[in-house]
Order: sequence, then structure tokens, then C-alpha cells
Amino acid sequence: MITSFVFKALDRRAIWVIAVLVGLAVLVPLLNLALPAGHPLHVPNYAISLMGKYLNYALLALALDLVWGFCGILSLGHGAFFALGGYAMGMYLMRQIGSRGVYGDPVLPDFMVFLNWQELPWFWYGFDTFWFAAIMIVLVPGLLAFVFGWFAFRSRVTGVYLSIITQAMTYALLLAFFRNEMGFGGNNGLTDFKDILGFAIQADTTRAALFSASALALSAAFLICSGIVRSKFGKVLVAVRDAESRSRFFGYRVENVKLFVFVISAMMAGVAGALYVPQVGIINPGEFAPANSIEIVVWTAVGGRGTLVGPIVGAVLVNAGKSVFTAAFPEFWLFALGALFVAVTLFLPKGIVGALSGLRKWRPRRAAPVMADAAGEAAE
Repeated sequence: MITSFVFKALDRRAIWVIAVLVGLAVLVPLLNLALPAGHPLHVPNYAISLMGKYLNYALLALALDLVWGFCGILSLGHGAFFALGGYAMGMYLMRQIGSRGVYGDPVLPDFMVFLNWQELPWFWYGFDTFWFAAIMIVLVPGLLAFVFGWFAFRSRVTGVYLSIITQAMTYALLLAFFRNEMGFGGNNGLTDFKDILGFAIQADTTRAALFSASALALSAAFLICSGIVRSKFGKVLVAVRDAESRSRFFGYRVENVKLFVFVISAMMAGVAGALYVPQVGIINPGEFAPANSIEIVVWTAVGGRGTLVGPIVGAVLVNAGKSVFTAAFPEFWLFALGALFVAVTLFLPKGIVGALSGLRKWRPRRAAPVMADAAGEAAE
């Protein structure tokens, strides 16, 4: 069964994308660790973390594309699933600090000691082990998506109304996590991490390994998404996207189709958040900000929704541009992002990858009449 799924997922484009990502997972750490700092091909340490962050954003955009591009669910709440996965990883990293914190408490994180907490909250139990944290990274976002989707999809909430309530969910979580009483660090969040799986988190080898893990996670997610959209279930997804009422008339349980793909997408977003946190060194309630979820939509639209490759391209290009633009003109970035989204909507409605694919399909059709005319002239 797994072999059949992989075979269906691996078309020529998927093979190329996965090959590139696996190659990056191997090559970039080698260029960072094996070459001296003065070598022209050496990849500096800061670039490793920066590119790892871009790959995590690409995984997040791919998760959104699965539900928006192929099922028509415009979610403005995927930042919440990303942040929940990040908090699950952050809780594990905080438990690894132990007595090396500022206050030296072997059990309580520093912010709990500062707030005079007397004991560890029950929902922090188990996060001292990686396997438990790994389960929570996918379980918590998946469970939230399941509960939210169960009520929303069975109530047949669609379109802009669904987008609004997903954004409301994200904003509600933002307000909740800002409160110190929640036990997640309040406004400051979770930071000052030391180790991950027993390795120093600031070590060059650890950062290189985290980059490789991000690239491999993105390649695995791409394989999963490709397998889903190329299967019979993927055809049902597109049918629901293009003609939901007709799909329901033909007997498909549309709410179950939407719920399944929404939960899978949320889990992928949680993995992206978990890999993001140790590379940036902090997770705070700001990750729940509605503006972050809107940015994910922009990445996906710029690259090309409904293409799988497009969200990866869009996330990397937009965030690389953001790094350059905010260094030169930090106060104008949001205006530039808005202008980019408007320009893409007007002139590249299918995104960069969608436009390139359309151009490639257009050329043979354009050449066919010319070849027919030439054949006719030769016959005469």
C-alpha cells in the first residue's frame, strides 16, 4: 500500500523537487562544516539558520496550498497550527534546560519561578522526553483542526465566512497565550534554549542537522501532498473545490473530505513550527498574529496555488526579499508586500509557477498551426 502511494506520488516534477531538497540536505551542511570560513563556497553559520527558516516557511505554505489550492479552503488560521507546533517544541526545549536556568530550578522554567509558580502545570508533564513532544507537535494542531473543522464543515460554513472564523480562532489564541496565567511564558514566550536531543543547540553541527531535518521534512511533506493530489481522493478534492454542491449531489461526504485534508494540513504546519523554533531560538504569542497567516496566503499566491511547487518557490522568494528589503527600507516592507500581492492578483493570477506552466503549454499549441501550414505548402 505504501509502495503504491509513493509510486503514484512520484511524477517527474515530484522527483526533481525531492531530489533538489535531499541534495540541499546533504550539500549545504557539507559546505558549512567541511570548508573553512575563507573558502568561496563556504556557507556561513547565519545562512544555515536563515535558509532553514525559509524551508520551514515553505513547508507551511505547502500545507496551506493543500487545503486552499486543491480544496478551496482559504484558511487564515494556519499561523495558529504553526505556532502550536512551535510551542510544543519550545516546551520540550525548556524542560531540557533544567538547573542551568537563571534561577537554577531543576524542574520549573525560569518564567514560572519569576511568577512564583509552586509546581509544574499538568500540561507540561511529559515534555521532558522527545518522543512525547514529537507526538504533541502533530497531535495538538491536528486535534484543534479536527474540532474546528468538525463544527465548521458540518455547518457548511464556506468562503469568506470560513476565512473570517479561522482568523478569529488565531486571534483568540493570540490573546490567550499573551496571558501569564496560561503557563506558556506570556508576552516573552519561551526562549534561552540550551540542548536538543542532548546536543548543544548553538553548535554548528546542530544547526546544520536542523537545516537537513527541515529540508527532509519538506521533501517528505511534498511526497505526501503529491500522493494525495494525484490519487482518486485528490480528484475528489478538486471536485469539491470547483463544484461543492454537485459533489455532494453525487453522494460524496464533502464535510469528511474537507475535514481529512484540513487535519493533515494542520499537522504539516505543526511540524514546520517545531523545526522553526530551535533554529530561531524563540517562540512567543506573536506567531499567532493574524498578519502572519495572511503572509502565508501571499507566499502561496505569489508562487502559485494548486501547483505544490509554487508555494515552496513563493515562500522562499518572498522571505528572501523580505530579508533584503527590511534591511534597507524596514518601514516600507508591509507596503511592498501588499503591492506584491495586488500585482500578482492582477497580472499573475496563477502565480509564478502557474504562469510558467501555462507558457510552456501555450508554445506547442502556438507552433502547431505553423507546422500545419508548412506541411500544406510542402504538399502543394
